[in-house]
Amino acid sequence: MATESTVKTFFNSPQFAVVGASTNPAKFGHKVFTWYHAHSLPVTPINPSSASISTPFGAHPTVKSLADLPDPEHTSLSVITPAPVTLAVLKEAKKLGIPAVWLQPGTWDDAVLEYVGGKGEGEGEDRYEGAVVAGDGGNGHGGWCVLVDGEKGLRAAGKL
Repeated sequence: MATESTVKTFFNSPQFAVVGASTNPAKFGHKVFTWYHAHSLPVTPINPSSASISTPFGAHPTVKSLADLPDPEHTSLSVITPAPVTLAVLKEAKKLGIPAVWLQPGTWDDAVLEYVGGKGEGEGEDRYEGAVVAGDGGNGHGGWCVLVDGEKGLRAAGKL
């Protein structure tokens, strides 16, 4: 599904957000959020149950939902949620005009892939229309992963 061109498109956004950003350093939601800071990228953590997330780069206030993002139309979104939640996130992302999403391994199922691929009901009407990094590919074991494939994408976008 995704290509290196799609990854470049994702990283061309001026801002980023992580849905599923976690306060727990052992979880991927924390690791991905910290990765953005380690690469000096402007990133907003989205976590409805925590007021802030601490990383080696300091404490960062969270927003509770995509609707709380200051500029969703210029924000690429990393998603680290269970598949049923991912589908709801994608539908909200479509409404808000979020231009690109990166679905970390483990965040999708067939319904999610159908929604982003336009193979579900209402093919042209009910599907996410932005750039999608997801599915098989990349250099990770479970598919495209920001932690594994992100630096190559940053280089392609001229940000590294």
